[in-house]
Amino acid sequence: MLYQNDDFGKDYLNGIKSGLGDKAAKMVVAEFSYEVAEPTVDSQILKIKDVGADLFFSAATPKPTAQAIKKIAEVGWKPVQIVSMKATSIGSAIKPAGLEDAKGVISTNYGKEPLDPEWKDDPGVKKYLAFMEKYYPEGDKYSNFNTYAYGAAQLLVYVLEQCGDDLTRENVLKQATSIKDYQADFSLPGIKFSTSPTDYRLRKQFRMMRFNGERWEMFGPIVEDAGPAG
Repeated sequence: MLYQNDDFGKDYLNGIKSGLGDKAAKMVVAEFSYEVAEPTVDSQILKIKDVGADLFFSAATPKPTAQAIKKIAEVGWKPVQIVSMKATSIGSAIKPAGLEDAKGVISTNYGKEPLDPEWKDDPGVKKYLAFMEKYYPEGDKYSNFNTYAYGAAQLLVYVLEQCGDDLTRENVLKQATSIKDYQADFSLPGIKFSTSPTDYRLRKQFRMMRFNGERWEMFGPIVEDAGPAG
């Protein structure tokens, strides 16, 4: 496992170990961190390869993820590769890694990919593309950074609408922590967001996806994290 040496990366590391439970000690055979300021993660990849791991998990942001995928291909290592959902942007992570080198990489998502032809006639995706054309025409409309920002703004509007005329801090917090089965323009079919006063997590449902050399393809059923918050 490669992880960023901060709370972002350590949350993934701890989450994997928690999920594996008693098996973690035997299954996680190598853990290497990197600092945000490091120019490359090549040395970490070589060390992980040398321990003979057959599955590689990258809890990294787009640049080091792209470097890892590229280096793995260069040295002829062929593990199962799983990357953080934060590093699945085709423009900022997959293309720099090399489309062919990234073929077969696995991740998760809860939203539609605007590049996926499956959604070319989807009303929500069309609404987003029209928004980008009007308000941010120079932006990369296929970047998942922009789709994420659009979804976050849409959710904020929803919460404020639920507040009505009572825009006090208390009521905004109350509405934000009592979302029930909310579905945004980019939500995959069947995936809904809910919160509660004891569970602030929005995204507890996902689907697996695999990069096919051109785009991400969904596979398998909806997976839900039904565990307790924290």
